[in-house]
Order: sequence, then structure tokens, then C-alpha cells
Amino acid sequence: MESTSNLLVITASNGENLKLANRFIQISHDIGVKAELLDLTTLELPLYNPRTHAADGIPDQAKALNSRMSSIAHWVICAPEYNGSIPPVFTSALAWLSVQEDDFRYLFNGRPIAIASFSGGGGMELLLSLRIQLSHLGAQVVGRQLMSNHNKPPKDESIQDLLHRLLQMKQLIV
Repeated sequence: MESTSNLLVITASNGENLKLANRFIQISHDIGVKAELLDLTTLELPLYNPRTHAADGIPDQAKALNSRMSSIAHWVICAPEYNGSIPPVFTSALAWLSVQEDDFRYLFNGRPIAIASFSGGGGMELLLSLRIQLSHLGAQVVGRQLMSNHNKPPKDESIQDLLHRLLQMKQLIV
């Protein structure tokens, strides 16, 4: 499934981070960048379990997710902090994505990714955990990140700057 979008904005929440993801999309459109939303909370993706994987293989939904994500070079991930770390919906999706090729890093190697959070807590533990995990998978994580909450709402200028930094990066062919 080849996409004509330049940017995939992924949300791992149907709350404030979905709103944040939609702001990224709107601002992308305002600056002439075609972007599309991927809301992980709307997918009928089963929880990753190695027993299920061994018994049933890779679900069609996980294959479709892989295809969609691989068709767009640049990603923004908007996620809340869950118990001081990464939301379960993102972790499970990531597990399904990482078992589809011989190299578990295949989908992420050399890919430019920006990270953002609207979190009820601080959000810093999420952003650190996400940066470590994505870097381990071989992604090029933008140095700047966006951390916001009710007391520090995200600014359009910060979103624009993060998008500018992300979109000037080229996907490395590994």
C-alpha cells in the first residue's frame, strides 16, 4: 500500500495525545505537508503474545499496519506516559511489527521519527523510554522533543519547529 503522504502521525491514546496528533496534522497541512493519522487505539490488533504468535502466526491487522507504516518515511509519535513508561498499545503494536521480518529492526532502521507527549504527569520518563527504544531499533530520533500537559500546553511554533527538523532528515537506507 503506497502512500502519497510525507508524514505519518501516530497516536497511542484516544485522549489528549489524539488531540495533539491532530494538531500535528493540521500544522503539517498549513505548511504544505501531506500527513495522515494512525490511531493505534482504533486497531483490532491482539495483544502480542509469543504463544499466540507461534500458534497462529502474524495477524492480518499486524501485516496491514506494517505495510501502512513502511509506506511513509517520516513519523511523529504522540503518546502519554503510562506508569512511568510507554503505553501498552504502542508496546504491543511494536512487538507485532518487530516479528514480521528476519531483522527485527527492519521497519525502524534509518527512519526519521519525532516524539511528543501530552501527559497528565511529567512525561519525561515516556520520552526517555521511547527515545531509548526507538534508537535501539535503529531509528533517527529528532533531538528536539515536545513535552506538554495541562499546565504547559503545546505551542504551534514548537510543533512547526519539530516538524521542520523532522522533515529535513532523510531516511537512511540500511
